[in-house]
This record gives sequence, C-alpha cells and structure tokens, in this order.
Amino acid sequence: MAIVARKQQEYKVTAINELKKIFGPEAGAPDFIFADYRGLTVEQITGLRRQLRGKEAVFKVVKNNFARLAFEELKAPDVSSYLVGPTAVAIAPKDSNEVAKILIDFTKEAPALKVKGGLLGAAVYDAAKVEAFSKLPGRLELISMLMSVMNGPARNLAAALNDIPSRLVRTVKAIADKKSEG
Repeated sequence: MAIVARKQQEYKVTAINELKKIFGPEAGAPDFIFADYRGLTVEQITGLRRQLRGKEAVFKVVKNNFARLAFEELKAPDVSSYLVGPTAVAIAPKDSNEVAKILIDFTKEAPALKVKGGLLGAAVYDAAKVEAFSKLPGRLELISMLMSVMNGPARNLAAALNDIPSRLVRTVKAIADKKSEG
C-alpha cells in the first residue's frame, strides 16, 4: 500500500479527480482493460488508438498510483494487481468484447503489448479470461443470431403459404397440358 502524504499536492488531487471523471459511471464507461505498452512505438500506439476509436474506446496511459486511488474512491473492485509497471487502460463505453478483440489481435502483430487483465462490469478478469472473452460473439452478432432464429418460423410459414397457390397453378397447368394433348 502506498504511503499517504500529510499534505496533498493540488496537481495530484486534480489528476485523481480527472481519472475519476474518466473511470466513473457518469462517463458511461463500465469496462476497462489494462495493458502493458512497454516496447511499442509511437506509430503502433497511434494505430491501436485509431482502431479503438472506431469502437468509441479510448487507450489512455495512466499513473498507477493515481489510477489505483481513483478506482478505490469509486468503490470499484480491487484492480491494483494490474496497476504495476507501465500501464495503459482501454476504456470501453459499450462493446467491450470488440475492444478486447482489438487488443488481443494487436498483441499478435505487436507482441510488445501485453494484456494484464480487465474490469468488466463488476468482475475482475485476468489476461486469460480477457482473451477468452474476446473470442465470444459481440453484442451485435448475438442480436443478429437472435433475430435470425426469431425470423426462421415466420419465413417458413410464408414459404409454406406461398407454396399452396403455386402448387394449384402447377396442377391446373398439368391438367390443361394433358387435355390439350388428348
């Protein structure tokens, strides 16, 4: 645990309050994935941020002690074990599954990035769980699967109802052809 100073310096209080605004529920970002970015080039970090921005996520480098204090003041589960060494936080306001996929895929092309773990909702995930979470279908994929399943019976009923008149037409045509031959 960190040593608490008797007099708090104003810039530290301001930095912690800024992180609380970013991490807090009013920011609308319930999910966080922690990563070690040591060894990445500026171009790689910029490319990763660009990919994450496409999913409305943010990749922010944080001071570990400030982030730990901000999470403690927000009464979040203990994530201090992930706030060791150089740490960046991917903040996902929605589709955290997609953000996890981007980070895991990025580790394959840039092995210097290491996913440490995550805080998804109220659950703390280690790196293996974050990787498993990234392999699950995303929210939009699940909705499309559900809609497909819900649409199936209606589609089958429409095909069956459409088949009745077409069978009648084919039968009448077959009878007409037979009468015209004989």
